[in-house]
Amino acid sequence: MGNPTLLAIDQGTTSSRAILFSQAGEVLDIQQKELPLYYPQKGWVEQRPDDMWNDVRDCCTKMLNQAAQRPVAIGITNQRETTIVWDRKTGESVYNAIVWQDRRTAELCKVLKNQGHEPVIASKTGLLLDPYFSATKLVWILDNVPGVRARAEAGELAFGTVDCYLLWKLTGGAVHATDATNASRTMLYNIVEQQWDTALLALFNIPVSLLPEVKDNISAFGITDERVLGVAIPISGMAGDQQAALIGQGCLKPGMVKSTYGTGCFALMNIGAEFKQSKNRLLTTAAYRIDGKMTYAIEGSIFAAGAAIQWLRDGLGLFSHASESEALAISVKDSNEVYFVPAFTGLGAPYWCPHAKAMIMGLSRESTQAHIVRAALEAQAYQTLDLMGAMRADSEHDPDVIRADGGLVANKFICQFLADMLGFSIEVPKVTEAAAWGAAALAGVQVGVFSSVEEVAESWRAEKIYKPKMDVSQREKLYAGWGEAVAMLTKGGGDK
Repeated sequence: MGNPTLLAIDQGTTSSRAILFSQAGEVLDIQQKELPLYYPQKGWVEQRPDDMWNDVRDCCTKMLNQAAQRPVAIGITNQRETTIVWDRKTGESVYNAIVWQDRRTAELCKVLKNQGHEPVIASKTGLLLDPYFSATKLVWILDNVPGVRARAEAGELAFGTVDCYLLWKLTGGAVHATDATNASRTMLYNIVEQQWDTALLALFNIPVSLLPEVKDNISAFGITDERVLGVAIPISGMAGDQQAALIGQGCLKPGMVKSTYGTGCFALMNIGAEFKQSKNRLLTTAAYRIDGKMTYAIEGSIFAAGAAIQWLRDGLGLFSHASESEALAISVKDSNEVYFVPAFTGLGAPYWCPHAKAMIMGLSRESTQAHIVRAALEAQAYQTLDLMGAMRADSEHDPDVIRADGGLVANKFICQFLADMLGFSIEVPKVTEAAAWGAAALAGVQVGVFSSVEEVAESWRAEKIYKPKMDVSQREKLYAGWGEAVAMLTKGGGDK
């Protein structure tokens, strides 16, 4: 096959990107456009589907126009639970995309929880009743946008997560399909039986005609319409961003953990072929499905990681560039007992407090800008430690290393503090674009660039390894302070 290249479309929360990889995982080109978020009401977070699509198309077109050779395949990865409904004839969305961070359906989730539906939902989907997932977002669109429910029941509309919407657009409306990992985040897909669940569809009153076909992560998803990108390229790999990162990080054996620090933070532990429901308020999700065989993962979701740093930059103006946060953090010896709980859109795992608000605790006259910034960075380690404790309790595995990726791992302070608080090594890969590389690798297996995902995993290499340096007593003292801060927030009405 010579020296084939693979194109990954990475449509995230804050940007749309096209990344061209060599067979060895080397990044040959990146095209990127920032993607705005809209906040029409308190707790609401939206994006414009047209913006997503136009940006993806522009990034891909620019890359293809200047590439030395045509990529042999395309892989798609995406922000996951974000919900879009569009017209099957025109491709026009009926409403803005409701983003995974959106909390408008918290009351509906509370009602359903009080009615006793959460245990059944969790046993089928591995998910908890939270506004985070697609089902209640879809219900809101059906019930609040005039005429949409009637059009849906008439079979005129299609629903999908972002991967599904982009696939529809790339194929000129020829394909309405998603993959098992994205389907597993809707709260409508039974990950044990591996099909859309009729009882859940009835519970949420969602017409089955809205739903896409669910395929393996390695599949012939479709071919790009030449009228769209100017060339016909097979789309042959697809996975939600966190699952794609698990694959890109080579975490294919049970017990292996990857943690991605982007807008939010998401830690996944591979638990193998057997579905195990979490007993510690984590999620069980599809890790990947290949040749019809499902592999599961336990997931802990932190809603605000990089988002907290963005707020310090854009909301408070404490620095001009996110990279400056590292220097500020190390300019002081500690946070001076300042704790920052970044619950801007509620608290995720293992607390699941949708109404919680962000809080900075422990401020004194001695507190400085540097202490607040350091506390925000330290919070990422505390939140990760929360997740690891729950993961240990849920699984038979005791991880001794995390493979970390995402924008925040460029911050050496965060990586070292993570290792210190967790008490084991943090490995940062040579291929830092883990999610995009995972999607590209899936596509590469389908078209024969790689023999298997195992072949891809064998080539994984660490760029940097951070080892713990902090003594246990100091670690325990710092973590106890974090526990007090979270307790104050949640007991003080954070989940009312």
